[in-house]
Amino acid sequence: MHRIALPDTGTASAWRQAARACLDAGLSPADVSWGDDADEAGLFDTLPVSPAKPVRMTVPRSFVEMAETVCWHRDTDRFARLYQFLWRLRDEPYLMGDRGDRELAALRLMEKGVHRCQHKMKAFVRFREIGDREDPRRSFAAWFEPTHHTIEPTAPFFVRRFADMDWKIVTPERSVIFQGGDLSFGPGQPKPALPDDASEALWLTYFRSIFNPARLKVRAMTSEMPRKYWKNLPEAATIPDLISGAPARARAMAEAAPTLPPAHAENARRQLAGHASAWSGPMDALPAAIHACQRCPLHSMATQAVPGQGPQDARLMIVGEQPGDQEDLAGVPFVGPAGRLFDRVAQSAGLDRSLAFVTNAVKHFKFEPRGKRRIHKRPNAGEISHCRWWLDAELAQVSPKLILALGATAAEALTGSGDNILARRGTVETRADGTTVLISIHPSFLLRLTDGQERDRQTDLFRDDLRRAAAMMQDGPQPSRSQALA
Repeated sequence: MHRIALPDTGTASAWRQAARACLDAGLSPADVSWGDDADEAGLFDTLPVSPAKPVRMTVPRSFVEMAETVCWHRDTDRFARLYQFLWRLRDEPYLMGDRGDRELAALRLMEKGVHRCQHKMKAFVRFREIGDREDPRRSFAAWFEPTHHTIEPTAPFFVRRFADMDWKIVTPERSVIFQGGDLSFGPGQPKPALPDDASEALWLTYFRSIFNPARLKVRAMTSEMPRKYWKNLPEAATIPDLISGAPARARAMAEAAPTLPPAHAENARRQLAGHASAWSGPMDALPAAIHACQRCPLHSMATQAVPGQGPQDARLMIVGEQPGDQEDLAGVPFVGPAGRLFDRVAQSAGLDRSLAFVTNAVKHFKFEPRGKRRIHKRPNAGEISHCRWWLDAELAQVSPKLILALGATAAEALTGSGDNILARRGTVETRADGTTVLISIHPSFLLRLTDGQERDRQTDLFRDDLRRAAAMMQDGPQPSRSQALA
């Protein structure tokens, strides 16, 4: 059995050199006993081995970084665990990527514990001034009780942060001293009698002021600030009172809240109220206003906005989804493939499009570039909502007796829901303003069907919807959907 005793300073580097020597000597984990200088020698321990030849094994950098952290863990078996895993890496070079390996999982858990201890040290060390304030290089001291041996690996953080002063951090096992720009380590000490800090009163006032009782979560707070550190934190003395008084303070905050909304909330309310209102300008200026619209990002990609067209006193309004590629270029609704299909089916159904006002729920073309082509993309709920301003304005301008909603987007803009269009097609719904809406599919749905028989069947159903629209214009208002389903 070979004894490897590691020093308490430079431990990670010492373990790395010793592990190389053991590998060179071909020592298996069972042949090596690991410890530190403070440990007593075992019954079968011998002197440390010396490197016999250069190390030829290539070790993953991820293991080296993990080992340099795990060496500072408090577990007395940490060095043996690391060497055991390193020994396996000789034959299993991809072992560091095996998330199911138990030994690696244990080492990763130890690594996480050391990192957490370092984080707590950075967060909870509280310095007190011990030197002469008149000295250009002031002196400070702090007491800390780390969970692991993290004084040495964490010291460079304090050197960078407090390079312009002398300081020392005392712990039960080791102490770190930074004086005159030089860093050194010494033995541990009992907790020293540190003087009061005049600035603590200001710090406690600030700590109390930022405490928000309405957002108090005791479990989360104690997870981030474990109670073991409280006795060394000046602000910890205020925590019990802050917790016990949190419910009353939260109620007082609610009662003292202003009755009028803040300026940004009021502005949002006005925008929403304006968004829900119909066009208030002159009707002959509506197309120009639609062309100038920048209410949502769609205007930045489209060639132009496409307002509705048709008689201003039309009894029927036909609402589609959005302009397609050809409509975007022409500035006219329903002139692309879907529009031409609609015209053919409408003619066979006895519906005269020229007597209807034709428009879209969204006025700009939404697409995705693919090479030289612009592929249609369905508008989202926000874009439909923004463009409802213009659709409501057109409805107020035309005042139709019947609206024919083609597809989910039109149904959502007109009724608030674009769901289950195939189940709702051919049914009649009533808007809040009393206008009758006949639900149907969009003709582009027919163009996407690849099965010939299914396309013919769906076209016949679409023709029936258009026949019903023509009949409703002749016969007058129809019952609402709920009445029709009854």
